[in-house]
Amino acid sequence: MADKDIISKSLIERLATCLITQLLRLDIVPDLVELLSTESHRVEDRRADILVRVQSATDHSTCLLHLEIQNDNHPQMPLRMLRYYTDIRLRWPDEPLQQYLVYIGRKKLTMPDGVAAFNYQYQIIDMCTIDCALLLGEDTPDALVLAILCDFKGRPAEDIIAYIIRRLYELTQDNESDFRRYFHMLEILGKNRNLSEKIQETRQMLTDFNIEELPSYQYVLERGMERGIKTGVKKGMQQTAAQLIGKLDDQEIANICQLPLTEVQALHAQTTISAHSIRASS
Repeated sequence: MADKDIISKSLIERLATCLITQLLRLDIVPDLVELLSTESHRVEDRRADILVRVQSATDHSTCLLHLEIQNDNHPQMPLRMLRYYTDIRLRWPDEPLQQYLVYIGRKKLTMPDGVAAFNYQYQIIDMCTIDCALLLGEDTPDALVLAILCDFKGRPAEDIIAYIIRRLYELTQDNESDFRRYFHMLEILGKNRNLSEKIQETRQMLTDFNIEELPSYQYVLERGMERGIKTGVKKGMQQTAAQLIGKLDDQEIANICQLPLTEVQALHAQTTISAHSIRASS
């Protein structure tokens, strides 16, 4: 996985846990995912991307899961997966092993899922075919950053990116270093969808307006108040929209504040009428 060496071990463990539970749908104990070292003694120093030991939540048995992250359709990928298999089995001969190839490339997946001559197979997860709503709905930092790789199902990329960054701000509000790490991962993964520029532009836009001072941000943080929370959030979004009128176009404001475009246009019209009235009276 590109740039994985500069991502913390704990973050890789959490991302692996999210992949295993949300995409592979394996019934494991999330707190017992153990990242294993896969350094090889080969001359060319090959190692698997992610190898973890997991425990079944049903019978408490353990097994090894190998997740290989692939950016392109490599013609020799099945043989590489087979070599990873033999290396891992030689090191941990008594533990069951499952392998998954997680494809995050832009082009259509064309790689086979095994080597027919050896009756060897592994499973392939094509991130491009997964609805991003599946991961966005989990509402965790790990799932949010992985959602950037998924199918937006026709939703504007700007909307998805703005939502992810806002939620990362909110979910990591007490730990700025956590936000930086997750945002860095978002940037890395976003390269695979040609979204790097949009990610930077969206973050800059949100930073320019100091998201923590926006009324909508404060309302959203008051999660403990079950009653009236929806009304409070909408009121905050409307106040934020009013502040942004004239600084951004109506569609951008609607995307940021998650309001219907017609509602933003009505606010814009009211603001314009009020301004004309003030000038007329003066």
